[in-house]
Amino acid sequence: MSDACKTCGQSEGCSGESCSVAPEKQQNIKNVIAIMSGKGGVGKSSVTALLAVALQKRGFRIGIMDADVTGPSIPKLFGLKGGQLISGTNGIAPAKTKLGIEVISVNLILPNEDEPVIWRGPVISGIINQFWTDVQWGELDYLLVDLPPGTGDVPLTVMQTLPLNGVIVVTTPQSLVALIVKKAINMARKMKVPVIGLIDNYAYVECTDCKHQINLFGNSNTEEMAGKMGIPLLGQLPLDPTFVEFCDSGQIEDYLNQESSINKVISSVIDMFEKGHK
Repeated sequence: MSDACKTCGQSEGCSGESCSVAPEKQQNIKNVIAIMSGKGGVGKSSVTALLAVALQKRGFRIGIMDADVTGPSIPKLFGLKGGQLISGTNGIAPAKTKLGIEVISVNLILPNEDEPVIWRGPVISGIINQFWTDVQWGELDYLLVDLPPGTGDVPLTVMQTLPLNGVIVVTTPQSLVALIVKKAINMARKMKVPVIGLIDNYAYVECTDCKHQINLFGNSNTEEMAGKMGIPLLGQLPLDPTFVEFCDSGQIEDYLNQESSINKVISSVIDMFEKGHK
């Protein structure tokens, strides 16, 4: 029986052998980092993709597990289509982006990318476990796990079963979002998963002419919230229409070739990130 079974609400009378929350396969992955938020629509997937691209460009071997099974968006950001996965005797080979980032996602399995995933929690949890045990990740320096919003089945499965080194939490300036994001932070702490830091997304809009920053959602209190909760604020990302264009066209890897405030912030985040996870 796995250590994960100790916190499973269905562990009584279970051997753990066929349980969907007890994967045991060892992978050659140095660091497993989850990107999460209690609130949807804060940009977890785009932040995950940006971090992956920045790390890959620094010479690290990177993989992304798109754990948002019912709302996957990672393949779209990288221009990946279904039918690119190859299954062999040793498992499933993940799709690869132009830069060589390895990706697994339900949208790479579905016949149509707009096909809905209408599965209950146990089935979804089982898929997450298969993404870990049945995928030939090979040797990776970082596996980034893009979690769905909330504190439900998938975040619980990932925190119980994957060897997480920590989580990065994404938020936006609104107080309502901060309230819900705190739930995600407290969940990680209850599950004894380290919180690496907080990223404040959509913090401002920058004028293309004078570079003046406009606080679209009002003054951010994210730095104050991070201080009160005892976690570092890793950076504040602006809302950039050009970035949206790159994402919509599946060319997020090319965006980091552009001069932008987002790139500068992501670079500084990676600098801090590397110091604590070498």
